[in-house]
Amino acid sequence: MDLGNKIVQLRKEKDLNRDELGKAVGTSGAIIGRYERNEITPSVEVAAKIADALDVSLDYLVGNTSFLVKDKKMLYRLELLDKISEEDRNTILRVVDAFLKEAQLTTTAKKLKA
Repeated sequence: MDLGNKIVQLRKEKDLNRDELGKAVGTSGAIIGRYERNEITPSVEVAAKIADALDVSLDYLVGNTSFLVKDKKMLYRLELLDKISEEDRNTILRVVDAFLKEAQLTTTAKKLKA
């Protein structure tokens, strides 16, 4: 999906009109419309503001990743994980994997009892 269509989709998901998104990023609704129609391309700075206003990462907005993290607290934690040693990161991931497995087992057990 191109940048313009991604902006349209995400803006509509947030129930924003072009003017509201424009105000949030410091531009006009008309300029947002031009971005959406791919007539012009926003600067990196403006694209970052658009991504922030739409609660997505800049990478997701511009199509560098299809991985969408809508929970900003989770995104912050992922960024922190990237800054620690590989050994510490692997330890944390093993703990998270154990908790996830426990949660899956609990969910499965509840379904079997129902």
